[in-house]
Amino acid sequence: MTEAGKETLNLRRASVADVPAVLALFDEVIAWFVSIGNLQQWGGEPWSTVPRRIGQVSDACALPGAWVAQNDSGEVRGFLALGESMPYVPAPTGPELYVRVLVASRDARVRGIGRRLMAFADEQARAAGLDHLRVDCYAGGSGDLVRFYESCGYTRITPFTVEGWPGMLLGRRL
Repeated sequence: MTEAGKETLNLRRASVADVPAVLALFDEVIAWFVSIGNLQQWGGEPWSTVPRRIGQVSDACALPGAWVAQNDSGEVRGFLALGESMPYVPAPTGPELYVRVLVASRDARVRGIGRRLMAFADEQARAAGLDHLRVDCYAGGSGDLVRFYESCGYTRITPFTVEGWPGMLLGRRL
C-alpha cells in the first residue's frame, strides 16, 4: 500500500494486542471531529476512556476479518474489520462481506488510506468468492461520509436510525 509522497503502509491481520493502537486511532479521529464541531457521529469523548467503546474495539480487533495498516515504524494508521452484517441493519438477501469498521488516521501522509482499505475489502470479497459487499455509516451532518462510500462504488440501500443516530446502509456488487 504505497503511493507517491505517502508513508509506506503494510497490511496485517489485527489481534487484541492492537486494541490500544486502534483506540488511539479512534481518539485521533474524535479529536478532529470535536475540532470541526461533529459531536453527533461518535461523540466527543476519547474512546480509550469509554468502557463500552473499549469493548467494541476489542471485539472488532478479535474478528478473523480484522486488519491494521501500519507504517514502517509500526504505527497503526488504519483499521478495517470485515465480517457479518451488523444487527441493526436488514439481514442480507444472499452471501456478502460486510465492512463492519473502517477508521483511518487524519495524518496527511496517509491521506487516501480509507479508499485503499475499501479496495482491499473488495479484494477480500473476491478471494472469498463473494460479489456483494455492504457497509453502514453515519448519515447525518454534511453527508460527506455517505458520499465517500458512494465514491468507492457503493449505492444507498436504506436509511436507518439507532437510538437517534442517523445511519445509511450502502451496498456494492463487484
